[in-house]
Amino acid sequence: MNIATGTAIVPRQSSAFSASLTSRLVALAIIAYALYASTQLGFSWPRFVAGLEHGARFLSRMFPPDLSKGDILWGGIMETLQIAVLASLAGILLSLPIGLLGARNLMPGWVSWTARGFVSACRALHPVIVAILFVKAVGFGALAGILALVVASIGFIGKLFSEAIEEISPKQVEAIRATGASFMNVVIFGVLPQVMSRFVGFSTYQLDSNLRNSTMVGIVGAGGVGGVLFSAFQRFDYGFVFTILFTIISIIIASELLVNFVKKVFHV
Repeated sequence: MNIATGTAIVPRQSSAFSASLTSRLVALAIIAYALYASTQLGFSWPRFVAGLEHGARFLSRMFPPDLSKGDILWGGIMETLQIAVLASLAGILLSLPIGLLGARNLMPGWVSWTARGFVSACRALHPVIVAILFVKAVGFGALAGILALVVASIGFIGKLFSEAIEEISPKQVEAIRATGASFMNVVIFGVLPQVMSRFVGFSTYQLDSNLRNSTMVGIVGAGGVGGVLFSAFQRFDYGFVFTILFTIISIIIASELLVNFVKKVFHV
């Protein structure tokens, strides 16, 4: 109450959804840097319009699709599927112990940080770059592609699995320990039941991702349909390029349906 005027003083209320000064400054800094970056990379509207015209001309050369090389396409597709399945299986099996070692609530600091450093190193490079390294090491073919995707799987699943273990409830673990159970029994009966559904979700996503990546590693000589696609581009055989791309898109859609089915089976 203002005694001099006799009016009530209404306290100032701040909006619950108003942004703070710091968040506004950060947002302005991001927008300013985006504008600066766009001026440094040579973007222009005429260049974009010309690109659309070139793209339309390129797409028109893909028709009609070439369906006469079914044997070559089928061989590449089968190798791509085999690379994705084998790499996913090996990567998932290796990620289980590595992710467990990286959990800071179960392991000593030097063990968890060593495991996390290894997982970060696996995740640092794109699978295509890793595939180039393995092609140099073991030669052209599917083995280089499998090894590259195993590394990518460990980098992804290992990190998420460690974080999932760190979020579990400690009560179940302590109850198992109170019975005098060994460390492996604690893991089997106290840790895995709490994270298994999430681990299945991570694994199905990685299988889906490896199906996509297995087409890319073939471009650098690591097996699969990517090599067939690259050869078709080099021969300007755009009708066959369209057939390959349409087949890859169909496989990815089919894999999405398969992953959803697996998730329903495991109630993920």
